[in-house]
Amino acid sequence: MIEISRIDHFVLTVASVEATCDFYERALGMKVETFGEGRKALVFANQKINLHQAGAELEPKSDKPTPGSGDFCLITDTPLKDVIQHLERCGVRIEEGPVDRTGATGPIFSIYLRDPDKNLVEISNYYR
Repeated sequence: MIEISRIDHFVLTVASVEATCDFYERALGMKVETFGEGRKALVFANQKINLHQAGAELEPKSDKPTPGSGDFCLITDTPLKDVIQHLERCGVRIEEGPVDRTGATGPIFSIYLRDPDKNLVEISNYYR
């Protein structure tokens, strides 16, 4: 039996790599990294989100790479009230929340927003 220990990276197919980098860097504080032959990734903590330009995806790729099909949760230690204030200053609309949800290791407090491709991004705090 194998035991998976963590997520290293995942890939988002996007309509505009530049717009996606700008959003995640400005609104969510991720670092944009260039690697390989000019590829872009969004780096945070010990993980990253690799970006594929729609119509020019790298192989291998998902079966039906589509901008806007992502739905994922990001955990922050920053209090959600501070996250909300920052997002408002950045002009990012919060679609839902704050609301109680269940995370991988217990209860979380979450807000939901959309990135430039309309991927659903959940940002959460674990209850302490």
